[in-house]
Amino acid sequence: MSGDNVSRRTVLRTAGALGAGTVLAAGTGGAAGKPPARIVGTTDDAGKRAAADRAESVKRTFDFGDVGKAVAGRFADEAVDALTDRDDVRYVEADGTMTAIGGPDKDAPGGEQGPPGGGGGSTSECLPWGVDRVDGDVTNANGETGSGADIAIIDTGIDDDHPDLQANVGAGKAFADCRGSNCNYPWSDDDNHGTHCAGIADAPAANGEGVQGVATEATLHAVKVLDNSGSGSYSDVAAGIEYTADQGWDVGSLSLGGGQSSVVSDACTYAYNNGVLLVAAAGNDGPCTDCVGYPAAEPEVIAVSSTDTSDSLSSFSSTGSEVELAAPGSNVYSTVIGGYDTYSGTSMACPHVSGAGGLLMSNGDANTTARDTLTANAEDISLASNEQGSGLLDAAAALGLDSSDDGTGSC
Repeated sequence: MSGDNVSRRTVLRTAGALGAGTVLAAGTGGAAGKPPARIVGTTDDAGKRAAADRAESVKRTFDFGDVGKAVAGRFADEAVDALTDRDDVRYVEADGTMTAIGGPDKDAPGGEQGPPGGGGGSTSECLPWGVDRVDGDVTNANGETGSGADIAIIDTGIDDDHPDLQANVGAGKAFADCRGSNCNYPWSDDDNHGTHCAGIADAPAANGEGVQGVATEATLHAVKVLDNSGSGSYSDVAAGIEYTADQGWDVGSLSLGGGQSSVVSDACTYAYNNGVLLVAAAGNDGPCTDCVGYPAAEPEVIAVSSTDTSDSLSSFSSTGSEVELAAPGSNVYSTVIGGYDTYSGTSMACPHVSGAGGLLMSNGDANTTARDTLTANAEDISLASNEQGSGLLDAAAALGLDSSDDGTGSC
């Protein structure tokens, strides 16, 4: 699970190149006579240059250090045939799609999104049941706010001028286009999903506005990799993870998912080896067995399943041996563009853990130490191991605090 400690913003170990071999993929796109959108993973710069030279167009390139390199662009079949004959080409894959996991309405299936704006809501501050259940109120009351930690919401963006988030929003970066009237910055939210996750992870306390998050004073960074339909390419998601690592940020919160991708796997390994605590939604394919999606199923990532107010597994939650923690995900009230709304999904469970990770790393924990501490202090809620992993997140216990909260909240 953890291995050697990786201190914050310091690389203490690196991973070797993937040895799984080359995967030939048909690619996506190809409209109007263009070759398909594909990603070529290489072992070194020579391979990367060869891939870029063979591409009809290059979207972006990646440097994952000792993990390897990659080129995303449009590659004709003839180019793929030539590249796969090279010893320095590790894989060729389609530049597929990942989507936001969860949205408005109880038990909404993965990817369902509501219109920008949403449910409005009271401006008086309340404590959401999920933050209460994982003892985020206890940590805040004991001065554990996450101040000094950086949490990247790798998602649809964040509503930069939301009155309940403004104090915590820092720098951002866009790898997907922002469209509409809310796009004050390229990384602004044009969908609601990222803003909802941001409020769960890190909405301020005692500011008289809306809701409180698990952390309350960490810095939130919008890394926009999904568009206004909650959809983004493998290469966009990988770029967002790579960027998070390169900024030296502490936590990467990934409430998104899809099929297995070699370039996203590369990015996760690179980020983890650079000290980032990666947390991802397990998926909304339930009821099912052994169906955790990616990137949650990557070994470097904490996969989070979803529970409801009775500590039962949410009916939509994916399960599998990769699940490490459970967290509240059903009917979670949080921020959306210009207001507040109730969403359901493992997308909502994920940022509870991300916020708790921020609390630990603000105290100097390495990503691996924080991961071990979160799992070691989880609460057993008598679900199967493939449903809860080590148990339900307990932020207070992870910080050595005691609590007997009932988790009902006040929203």
